[in-house]
Amino acid sequence: MCSHLNGPLQDPSETPASAAGALPSGVPLHEALALTKGGGLAGIELNGQVYALRITRQGRLLLTK
Repeated sequence: MCSHLNGPLQDPSETPASAAGALPSGVPLHEALALTKGGGLAGIELNGQVYALRITRQGRLLLTK
């Protein structure tokens, strides 16, 4: 688990190694626990639609409408 819980990682040296290779350079990276404020659920809005981002007990992410 990443220790950064206050938003996107700014310094590329702080990017977890597993995430560093998965994203192109310059793409914003957000810690899921920061989005859920340490819980298991966050709301994400896009074009007036609200989606639920859930962290499962297995540590996976689900995004549902």
